[in-house]
Amino acid sequence: MKKNMQMQIFVKKGFIAILFAAAALSSCRKLYGIPDEKDYLSSNINYSNKIFEPILGRTTLMGGFNGDNSTQPIKFEIINARFGDGKPVTDLFQKKQTYVWTAPYNGLEKSLAEIESKRKLEEHPLFEVRSSGEFIMWASSTNELIKPRPADSTNFPQDTRFFDIKISNTGGSTVIRDLQVRPFRERLYEPSDDFNIYSGAPAPHPKTPYNPASRNYIRPFLNGVIGATTDIPLQSNDDKKDVVVYIRPFNGGTGNSLRFKFLNKDSVEMNPALFNETVWDKIVHGFNMQKTATYVQYDVAYPIPLVEIPTIYAPGGTRDHAEFKYSRIGFGGGRVVASFGIDFAIYKKGNWEVVFHFLKDNPKFEDE
Repeated sequence: MKKNMQMQIFVKKGFIAILFAAAALSSCRKLYGIPDEKDYLSSNINYSNKIFEPILGRTTLMGGFNGDNSTQPIKFEIINARFGDGKPVTDLFQKKQTYVWTAPYNGLEKSLAEIESKRKLEEHPLFEVRSSGEFIMWASSTNELIKPRPADSTNFPQDTRFFDIKISNTGGSTVIRDLQVRPFRERLYEPSDDFNIYSGAPAPHPKTPYNPASRNYIRPFLNGVIGATTDIPLQSNDDKKDVVVYIRPFNGGTGNSLRFKFLNKDSVEMNPALFNETVWDKIVHGFNMQKTATYVQYDVAYPIPLVEIPTIYAPGGTRDHAEFKYSRIGFGGGRVVASFGIDFAIYKKGNWEVVFHFLKDNPKFEDE
């Protein structure tokens, strides 16, 4: 007990001594006119990348700021935004409402209302710099608000937006010059293999890129899907397109609907019940599932995925993993499970359908 009391007295005396020393140092600074110590601002601060190529319509973080141990907090300010011909840039800084998360999304939410309670609409410039030094292009950006790069894919200076970034703390300031923004036009969904990223027109087939009549398509993954007529595995690649996918709007939803459909080789809708091993409540983070003889539909919040983090619906974080399975009895009496699907994202709110079209042959559902 005595040792503990002695230790407490020692600690208290030490603390008092530190306070006295600090007060004395402060008095000396004032007495002798010694200036307060300034923050450190490194002369080597920079960005690892100075050319930003966001896709409009998506919330995109960009940057790679290296502060080189400069003292925080650091202030960032976009200045002198101009096109390469000197014309001022104003479109990037239009203010629009965009969703901002106020609580963490984890993929375990039980309703659309619970999801919406975790985010709110805030007004932000379409493009801005954050307190971290990162730049952000908000999902509220569109082709109409910000002119995308030219359809012929050129990057002439007069089409390129330049800006400087002023960086400062109490230790001083510096300006990093000639950062660039070269936005791509909106791509409302991924994969977007069927979409020309420069013109917005349908994409030609990669093997005949200069043939305007050729078309490229979104390809699903296929695992053990056997053709009913050919009795060989179906494929979807540059050489053979037995199955393709369309991601497109449809009429008649709630404004927050996502529908999955399946078309056979005659373009007739297939009954989703044929895919008897599918775990339908794990296809997408959706609610109020409707199963019909021609489609399965969910109420969803957009974008899909809502946040780029791994969840049971989007194990990789960046795309939803939709997989459809069915089983049948194979040779030897064993049960064979086949599957197909797509890893996809949709960035614009609306009524969307993901359609799997079996072009050449239907899946084989019959037992051997």
